[in-house]
Amino acid sequence: MGTEHLSKQYDNDLETLRSGVLQMGGLVEAQIRGAIDAFAHGNQDLIDQVIANEARVNEYEVRIDDDCSHIIVKRQPAASDLRLIMAISKTVTDLERIGDEAQKIARMSRQIHERGHADLHRFATVRHAADIALSMLRQALDAFARLDAADAASIIRQDVAIDTEFRSILRQLITFMMEDPRTISTALEIVWIAKAIERIGDHAKNIAEDVIYIVKGTDVRHTAVEVVEREALG
Repeated sequence: MGTEHLSKQYDNDLETLRSGVLQMGGLVEAQIRGAIDAFAHGNQDLIDQVIANEARVNEYEVRIDDDCSHIIVKRQPAASDLRLIMAISKTVTDLERIGDEAQKIARMSRQIHERGHADLHRFATVRHAADIALSMLRQALDAFARLDAADAASIIRQDVAIDTEFRSILRQLITFMMEDPRTISTALEIVWIAKAIERIGDHAKNIAEDVIYIVKGTDVRHTAVEVVEREALG
């Protein structure tokens, strides 16, 4: 009975870790949505909320990392359990960095709207890129929850779409600045926002790679998408 009890407690510890990652992911998703809405509409209360909530994101990272360390020391996990814990530690780092990017978008949005010169309707591509990045994150978290390597591989391919959108936004902004040099400051801030969105996509891709590592035991970082897909489906 004692061994069975210890095994059950160990399973509960791992499930608590996984639940914490998904809770943190939900908060980070909300951060991105809030930051992009702030960019579109200039809601100062929303900007303040996104910036303030960054502290909550950081708290999740510290707590989950601490829990990972305790489980490793106490349980000395091996094989798939060890992969899960290592991947969780990396995943929460990516989620924390996504939170940083959301805060950056909120801060840039505040400066843009305080200046009050931008016609942001011209930058629908920014919102579209953000929708892709948010979808990638949501799918990555879902793949993590279900430990679905095939879905994780499909997310990695979507990162190409984010890069394409970023280049399109840059071309738009160059035209914008050439047409009216007074908009250069605002345009540069939008560049930072677009770059933050691209980075969110990168971090979502990293999480998807971690899912494949958990399931397949293979490190697919810096690997061609076609190879990743074969590994995930194999």
